[in-house]
Amino acid sequence: MTRIKRGNVARKRRKKVLKLAKGFRGSHSKLFRTAKQQVLKALKYSYIGRKNRKRNYRRLWIIRINAATRLYNINYSEFICLLKKKNIALNRKVLSQLVLIDKPFFNYLIQFIKF
Repeated sequence: MTRIKRGNVARKRRKKVLKLAKGFRGSHSKLFRTAKQQVLKALKYSYIGRKNRKRNYRRLWIIRINAATRLYNINYSEFICLLKKKNIALNRKVLSQLVLIDKPFFNYLIQFIKF
């Protein structure tokens, strides 16, 4: 059998992991073994973080909509229910932006669904 030299492949693999570990503290960014463990952990946390970010933004939008609708003596769940009955298909992100950016239109929307 012929001899297989895998120095280039191994170096490339290690460099790839160490590049991902750049910015980690201490030996977590210098030594391959610990860097590999920390990179795997960091990738797992970043995956979880992407899911959590979606959750957190939805919560924020609901809080904003709830605060705005309470000024008109409607709570959030009643507001969403009235929107669905009137067949107004606006998602929570858009409603939240309306609250922040276009208050007159949000006021008009409230008046429209109330009556």
